[in-house]
Amino acid sequence: QVRLVESGGGLVQAGGSLRLSCAASGTSSINAMGWYRQAPGKQRELVAFINSRGSTNYADSVKGRFAISRDNAKNTFDLQMNSLKPEDTAVYYCRLGTYIRDNFFPYGSSGQGTQVTVSS
Repeated sequence: QVRLVESGGGLVQAGGSLRLSCAASGTSSINAMGWYRQAPGKQRELVAFINSRGSTNYADSVKGRFAISRDNAKNTFDLQMNSLKPEDTAVYYCRLGTYIRDNFFPYGSSGQGTQVTVSS
């Protein structure tokens, strides 16, 4: 059974940085992975995703500030978040998925999430 564990969240001041990590176990082949976030009272949104070749896509709200990466040998996926803003405050989740024509199609469940809080 596939299990995802997110880590690395915390409290940071605006303009600061955090690095989130997602560890996947129970699977030997991952096509793509995405990072989502959900702020209180808002829908969960896709922030960034990466495919098996390293191609990446980002939401406009984080483009130029966030960077997603993967370590295929370790089945881990990181999200480097720089120049954080208060509106980046949310619970961040990772999900596995399929990458087709620059689109991400998630499957399975996310992990428990990791809280990111950015103070102004």
